[in-house]
Order: sequence, then structure tokens, then C-alpha cells
Amino acid sequence: MGIQSVGIIGAGTMGNGIAQACAVSGLNVVMVDINDAAVAKGLSSIASSLDRLIKKEKMTEAEKASALARIKTSTNYQDFTGSQMVIEAATENYDLKIKILKQLDGIVSKDTIIASNTSSISITQMAAEVSNPQRFIGMHFFNPVPLMTLVEIIRGLQTDDHTHGLVQEMSKALGKEPITVKNAPGFVVNRILVPMINEAFFVLAEGLATPEDIDAGMKLGCNHPIGPLALADMIGLDTCLAIMEVYFKNFSDSKYRPCPLLREMVAAGYLGRKSGKGVYSYN
Repeated sequence: MGIQSVGIIGAGTMGNGIAQACAVSGLNVVMVDINDAAVAKGLSSIASSLDRLIKKEKMTEAEKASALARIKTSTNYQDFTGSQMVIEAATENYDLKIKILKQLDGIVSKDTIIASNTSSISITQMAAEVSNPQRFIGMHFFNPVPLMTLVEIIRGLQTDDHTHGLVQEMSKALGKEPITVKNAPGFVVNRILVPMINEAFFVLAEGLATPEDIDAGMKLGCNHPIGPLALADMIGLDTCLAIMEVYFKNFSDSKYRPCPLLREMVAAGYLGRKSGKGVYSYN
């Protein structure tokens, strides 16, 4: 018998996406955030997402009702006491995550698996902050969670085989394709992806081609669904810069130095879609 009940910390984009994937797959979910407004917004996002699936005839009204009935919302960590696993999907901030994990550690049982959906913070370092670090693991979902099939399962130095096996099995039960990764900055996907985006900014800064032609080159020449500069605008230029800074600091390798143009654009407030202007304009 695998994992049947999951707690989720955070009702934002990633948290509500994970909650939806779990509930649709038949798991019981407790989704917790800091206030009623945040959990209500998360639940509303899930309902809208399920409505889109109904429109595409990938789900029925009855299945939607059934999935929503499996999601309990709360603002109290005590409601995680019956969860076999808790996934932390809070903001990407080390101090905040540690504060959450320490609070959670005092509530759940020693057998409860604790996972973090971090995309850049060390799993080994976070595991060291909880009792029973062997049951701590990274579970990095990709956005939008209900549509993206990949999950990176990250083993910290302390993560045991039992925990890894259960999380792998649970990922497959969600209809995901898990890959197992050792703990290192950026794991696998972002380690390859973000330096590629950074290199696209060097190419742009050197005036080798227009942004449109750089993106067209990668789409048509490498079969990428979106060009690296348009993708940077989607991710957020500030996020891309922050990730490169993490690599540069942790690997002490000049190949990870952030492109000066990327720095300049972030300093100007050109952050991409979220600010209305990045490499491209969004009006």
C-alpha cells in the first residue's frame, strides 16, 4: 500500500498544481497556506483548471466534484497529523523553508515523508534541519504541474532507499515520469537549461542576431517549443539571474558567470512578462 494522503504547504501556482494532480489521482489532500484568502485563491485556481479539462472533454463534472471533495484546505499545520507525506511548496527562500520545516517536524510522525519542491536549494542542507533526515527528499515538479509529466526526485546525502522508493512509486501514481537526481545546484534540468538561456543573452549582447532570430534558430534548429529569450521572459529575468548567481557561487566556475546584459535588464526592471517588458514587450 503506497501513499494515500498528502499534505501540501503553499496554495500558490506550484502548490495548487500539485494538489490538483494528487486529488485527480485519487489521493486525499490537505492544502495549507498562511491565510484563508490564499487557500481560497488556490482552490479557485484548481476549479478553473478542472473546468478547462471538462471543456476539452478530458474530465467529467462528476470527476471534478470528486477531485475537489478530496481536497481539504486549512491554515493550520496541525491538520497534517494524518498525512503520510507532506510536500513543501513555499516561496524559494531558504530561511522561510527552514522555518516551515522545523514547525512541521514537531507535528508530523517520524515516519511521515517530508519533500521539498525546491528548484535550487540543497536537499542535503535542508534534511540536516529535520529529525529523521533519511525521510527527507526533493520532489521538483514543473510548471504547469497538471500538464508537465516530469518530476525530478532529488536524493540528499541522508535520503534512504525506502523513502526514495515510495516517492518514485507515488510520482508514477500521479501519472508523472520521475527521474532520480543527486543533490547539486540546479539538479539536472535547470543546470542545463538556465546556462543555455544565459548564453543566449551573451549572443544577444554581442549583436550576433536579433532576439527573434536567436529564438527562431533554437526553435527550428534544435526543435525547442519556445526560444531561450522568450522562455527567459516567461520564467522571469530576475529568476534566471538569481539561479546563475547560485551556480557561480556554488561551483566557483567562470562558465556560470551571469551575462552583464542580463544583470542590466534586471536592474532596469525589465523582468519579462510579469513586468510587461523583458527581451520582448507585452502590452
